Amino acid sequence: MADMVSEETRGKTYKDIPGLHPWVIEQLTQIKIRQPTPIQYHCIQQALEGRDIIGAAKTGSGKTLAFVLPVLQKLSIDPYGIYALVLTPTRELAFQIADQFRGVGTPVSLRLTVIVGGLDRIAQGQELNKSPHVVVATPGRLADILETSPEITLKRIKFLVLDEADRLMDGRFDKQLSTIWTALPDKRQTLMFSATITDRLQHMRELAKSEVFVWQSSSSDQATVQQLDERYALVNPVVKDPTMIAVILQHIEKKPKSLILVFTDTCKRTQILKMLLNALGVECVCLHSMITQKERLSSLARFKSSQVRVLIATDVASRGLDIPMVELVINHVIPNLPKTYIHRVGRTARAGRSGQAITFVTPHEIKILLAVEAETRKKLTELKVEENMVKKIMKQVNVTRQEQEIKLDQTDFDERRNINKRKRLILEGRDPEEEERKKQKRLKKLRKAEQAMHREALAEQSSKEEA
Repeated sequence: MADMVSEETRGKTYKDIPGLHPWVIEQLTQIKIRQPTPIQYHCIQQALEGRDIIGAAKTGSGKTLAFVLPVLQKLSIDPYGIYALVLTPTRELAFQIADQFRGVGTPVSLRLTVIVGGLDRIAQGQELNKSPHVVVATPGRLADILETSPEITLKRIKFLVLDEADRLMDGRFDKQLSTIWTALPDKRQTLMFSATITDRLQHMRELAKSEVFVWQSSSSDQATVQQLDERYALVNPVVKDPTMIAVILQHIEKKPKSLILVFTDTCKRTQILKMLLNALGVECVCLHSMITQKERLSSLARFKSSQVRVLIATDVASRGLDIPMVELVINHVIPNLPKTYIHRVGRTARAGRSGQAITFVTPHEIKILLAVEAETRKKLTELKVEENMVKKIMKQVNVTRQEQEIKLDQTDFDERRNINKRKRLILEGRDPEEEERKKQKRLKKLRKAEQAMHREALAEQSSKEEA
């Protein structure tokens, strides 16, 4: 099992990690975690010895505990607040990291707060003023609070942790991170972890305040784990939705207790796919940036507890989420960046379990598929979907999609999304009008290609019916 067991950690337990206290090991045993993963085995000791760390390993390899355990053990020796700051790029990942801290930190009476957007900023500022031991935050909201509340200080923190460090350092958070760095003490221990970290290794080294211990998984040349079955389905855009839904229905029939995570590209499309599945009797929930934080947490809770079997999400769910029952990840739209693909499919086949990822690819997206295969160093297997099932539901899917598109167009869904997008572009120093012109040019080219394929598909279908 890649990244979960290696020759050097086979048969090892947490007792074999030098310096790890008995109470930590006992707490791990209580929650049925008994064997360290390679990244934990190599990084925890170094963190306990006070070294700065850069750790890179595949998704599902136990990176979170690699920083949670040393932070909690050192906190138990000298408890005060604010002791550790953990930064992460998404709200959902922030809450998941908080859960892992709480799971292990019960014996030290851990006080922790989560600081993310979408929740009451004043209440969050009051929580920070209470000096919790650990703060888990997204950069935007924390920077906002620091800029408007000068009485809040981070000058005594011992640990700075960057989870999904490559995403935090990719440029989109630079302004917020600059505000946060100014508030931090020069003397601190910095721990940085990610699944894809190599390209930004030198930039991350500059954040460290001492000699850096770098550990990177070498269990396989492949960027995804061995127990993940990766497939693609080559489809015409006209039949993509009914084909994907046919795959979901077949999977539910075979494995009614497993969970399915569907990734797509826009908030609007998540809503449409949800309605399509609901129309065919499949209850599901959505996760995207256009719903409130309360709705996002509710959707995740229902999915994690298996109240619903399907979660449809944008890339807000592509990193860090650890939901053991997810056995199938579907890419309704293949992502343009191969590293995003790696993070998406990493939501299944975690902690040594098996899983499957299916990516739907249209003819004009073949180049993206080849780029993904080059990045992962793995050839995807083509999936053949049963045509009879697709034909059976095709008319209902197309009619329902048209109805839902009209319904969404009659709301202010797109208007709210565009306002938020303009705000984001302005904050990033980009011209919204220029970006819109570029987008329309891309869409025009894409529409022409899709119209040509649509005509070909109709002609093919017509010839089959005549035959």
